[in-house]
Amino acid sequence: MYVVITGASKGIGKAIAKEFAENGYNLLLCSRNEIDLNKTAEELQTQFSSVNIKAKAFDLSKQAKEFGQWVLDNNITPKILVNNAGVFEPGNVYNEPDGLLEKQIETNLYSAYHLTRKLLPKMMEAATGHIFNICSVASLQAYPNGGAYSISKFAMAGFSKNLRQEMMPHNIKVTTVYPGAVFTKSWGNFDNSSNRIMEAEDIAKMIYAASQLSAGACVEEIVLRPQQGDL
Repeated sequence: MYVVITGASKGIGKAIAKEFAENGYNLLLCSRNEIDLNKTAEELQTQFSSVNIKAKAFDLSKQAKEFGQWVLDNNITPKILVNNAGVFEPGNVYNEPDGLLEKQIETNLYSAYHLTRKLLPKMMEAATGHIFNICSVASLQAYPNGGAYSISKFAMAGFSKNLRQEMMPHNIKVTTVYPGAVFTKSWGNFDNSSNRIMEAEDIAKMIYAASQLSAGACVEEIVLRPQQGDL
């Protein structure tokens, strides 16, 4: 069984890849940075030698369909698709730079929309599968300096909710994931020794658990926040 994961070279995407590889799943990985992606793929392949791992760099804000075609060209119908690719830039609607909304919509929404559409015919033909769309608590509640990012994540949540309804008759599950603050490299030198924010592995474990339920059960939404609440 193959799992397709976007934004897989670091952070949440890398943690998800590791969780599934550890449990015997084969991986098809994508991210924009070819060097980081290849390093991640080699690291995982060394650690989990019994699974098959393929990786190829694409900028999904512009090349989501091309990545989808690469998956199909490998003669693979994904069992699980994780739409994780995303970008965050802070700003307020009234003064953020021109083009910021378009940039974040392209990465945070269009990448998942176009990749999913490319892979769905094969998944629907197989009448099985599970799609995880990584949103954010910013999809649920606006916050200061959220601007275009929050708008794009609200849109991603809408896409996911629509997809859930559409895929019910085709036996394909859809789960929307809303993480709060997660400790990744984007936090720089943040001191998380007090466990103030979550670990990427927390998200990965919840996604894996949701993927293991019976055919008759679908976790529609996963909301994860730090124990002490949002920052």
